[in-house]
Amino acid sequence: MNLSTRPLFARVALLGMGLIGSSIARAARVRGGLAGEIVAHAKTGRTLARVAELGIADRIESDATLAVQGADCVILCAPVGAYAELAATIGPHLAPGAILSDVGSTKQSVIRDVGPHVPPGVHFIPAHPLAGTEYSGPDAGFAELFENRWCLLTPPPGTDANCVARLEQFWRGLGSMVSITDPAHHDRVLAIVSHLPHLLAFTICGTADDLADETRQEVLQFAATGFRDFTRIAASDPTMWRDVFLNNREALLEMLARFTEDAQAMARAVRWGDEAYIEDKIRRGRKIRQSLIELKQA
Repeated sequence: MNLSTRPLFARVALLGMGLIGSSIARAARVRGGLAGEIVAHAKTGRTLARVAELGIADRIESDATLAVQGADCVILCAPVGAYAELAATIGPHLAPGAILSDVGSTKQSVIRDVGPHVPPGVHFIPAHPLAGTEYSGPDAGFAELFENRWCLLTPPPGTDANCVARLEQFWRGLGSMVSITDPAHHDRVLAIVSHLPHLLAFTICGTADDLADETRQEVLQFAATGFRDFTRIAASDPTMWRDVFLNNREALLEMLARFTEDAQAMARAVRWGDEAYIEDKIRRGRKIRQSLIELKQA
């Protein structure tokens, strides 16, 4: 094979074929030059059968150890709560020189759970694509998911710079913008921009569900845009988000405490008719929305 046409990775193994894993498979195929072979593994035979029907992988493996053998890039795409067991299973079978990465929404827990199982000679580079929808499963994926969305890499100290550059090139090839950050900083930022909003959405929908039957029916019947937006977020995969909350509990609880204080301050402003405070909060919210639009992240 001519060096100029050689793919970035000869074999990419994707362990988990939900929204993110199946989108990586699709995007790698559509864009080309990223993976010579795509190997897919999933926990259930039903998912693997559907992946085969969709034709989004070159090879299907029900055994994770077989899926990673000979792969020069392995990406964990399962819920983060499954990482420790999965890493222990595949660790001895990872090829020397391979890059081991992931797509989890928490990074300190990933380093804690996966790191001890990474053998010498394997390059462990955690990653987090900031892209997703409320849908899950292999049918939910699409090749454009990562376009103009950030992917954050959190390589541990001492990680081979060339390997970091290769993984960065892979994610840029999928359409992402890439930034390298510290795992602890990642977890604090994501606690406010992603984890807390999901926690609030699940809680608000739970509150609505606990209302008396007549009122609950009216909530659903007359739902306005705000409540509908919360229900979209609340439709997200429960296993994935349970694992995210529990594995980033310290940062999440810190942000929840700060939000609770701010919510109580807003409640006092409403109670006592503090118009200036209320308007200031609304204006600041509008300003953040405008900033997102300008950054093309809305």
